[in-house]
Amino acid sequence: MSDASTIIQLKSEATLVPRAATLDGFVDDVGDVRGIHLREVEPLTTIVVQTHNSRYRIVVTGGTSAIVQGGKFFIDPTPARIDGSGFGGSVLKTAWIGVGLKMEIFANDQRIITSPVLDVTLEHGPAVSIH
Repeated sequence: MSDASTIIQLKSEATLVPRAATLDGFVDDVGDVRGIHLREVEPLTTIVVQTHNSRYRIVVTGGTSAIVQGGKFFIDPTPARIDGSGFGGSVLKTAWIGVGLKMEIFANDQRIITSPVLDVTLEHGPAVSIH
């Protein structure tokens, strides 16, 4: 009985990966991004974030915990966690809201990824009631 098996060896093909999809590329790309580090914000500070599609009012309650209102997912003030910002892939700058990046918000057992942030500002003084 003869063995009719054949070994086929394919040439290795190089795969091009966008630099922003690598950890080094992500660090380089977000290094000069203007934004706000949530852990440096006093509790009850209001952050206003304008994305390409929506406007959000975020009242920081401590660390990355917040009350979020805005966009189609947060019609009413909603307890949430702001996980950070990224390009929408698997790499995230934690506890950060950065201009040009997409915010990742976790609330009501779902992860919401916003459109890119156009502007982020702090409202100084006590938190403003959201109605």
